[in-house]
Amino acid sequence: MKLVLPLLAAALTLAACAKTGELDATGGVSAVRSACPIVGVPAGTGDMTLFDPPTSQAETAIDLVANMTQVRGTCDDTGADIGTTVTFVVQARRVRYEAARDVQLPYFIAVVRGGSTVAAKQVGTVSLHFDAGQPRAQTTATATTTVSRAEATLPPEIRDRLTRRRKAGDEDAAVDPLSQPEVRAAVAKASFEALVGFQLNDAQLRYNATR
Repeated sequence: MKLVLPLLAAALTLAACAKTGELDATGGVSAVRSACPIVGVPAGTGDMTLFDPPTSQAETAIDLVANMTQVRGTCDDTGADIGTTVTFVVQARRVRYEAARDVQLPYFIAVVRGGSTVAAKQVGTVSLHFDAGQPRAQTTATATTTVSRAEATLPPEIRDRLTRRRKAGDEDAAVDPLSQPEVRAAVAKASFEALVGFQLNDAQLRYNATR
């Protein structure tokens, strides 16, 4: 899967010539903001439970339980586009395992901007094969996102306000630029996440939330 997104992002260095978290030559502290998205799993979507019959959610009706784990992202921000490859492992356990069985489970990858706005979402399926007599199965899946770097840049005035060196005694030396609404809004717009999880229906979401 590939998502081509006109998202706003920026590689932002708050103090030059120093490593992240280190003091620079002027005594300031440096911090680096990457254009690469944070990769994760939204709460309540990392597990899927199938029931037999499907209309029941009793413990005695559990048919199969799947978990999403080892979610990792690899980012390439060296070219005109910023590409992120997300890999994850799906592990499943079934209750009845006498016969061989193939199962397809739906999952999604979504790009979220500013912590709340879904900029894009795509749904795929992951296939699991259980051999006869085997209660467990496992597989690895991959999803990708691509962001246009041409639209992944903070406005110059915002960038300048964030990176400008401040000296003790300056009027705004103790003022955090992110306390200013317009700066905070621009940075939020430039922050995004690549999130993966199982594509659950309402009943499955309620089950995960209340079990």
